[in-house]
Amino acid sequence: MAAVPSFEQIVEAHYQNLYRFALSLSQKQSDASDLVQQTFAIYARKGHQLRDADKVKSWLFTTLRREYLATARRADRFVDEPPDEGATPDLSEERISTLDIDSVLTALGQLPLEYREPLTLFYLKEHSYREIAAILDVPIGTVMSRLSRAKAKLRALLEDV
Repeated sequence: MAAVPSFEQIVEAHYQNLYRFALSLSQKQSDASDLVQQTFAIYARKGHQLRDADKVKSWLFTTLRREYLATARRADRFVDEPPDEGATPDLSEERISTLDIDSVLTALGQLPLEYREPLTLFYLKEHSYREIAAILDVPIGTVMSRLSRAKAKLRALLEDV
């Protein structure tokens, strides 16, 4: 039986991917850092309850997502004006042919959360459909349809401007 990794090893192994996922959800570096820190704090308190050490990654991503949703719900109660959706990227025809990662990530940030999450988890975090379904707590078919719609919406965002 493999040894259970230490807390430090878990942080080292998963910090960057959790941070990128948090940034794709929150769209703010400070909020992303807070979400990752909160996720690891929860793991420090409750991680010993995890029965299968192989599921740490999915547990961390699921916990981070839940913390993001809880934070967003709390923020919605106290904000009177709509959140800034970010500026629309300048995508002329020449620009479309030479898209860089910043342009794609900006467009990704404009997608609704229900489409941004599975797209980020699948393409940027390389989770399987089954893992994404577990993280988002939805059926695999829902993951597949959201991915399909998300790709179409992202394509439209990158081409319509």
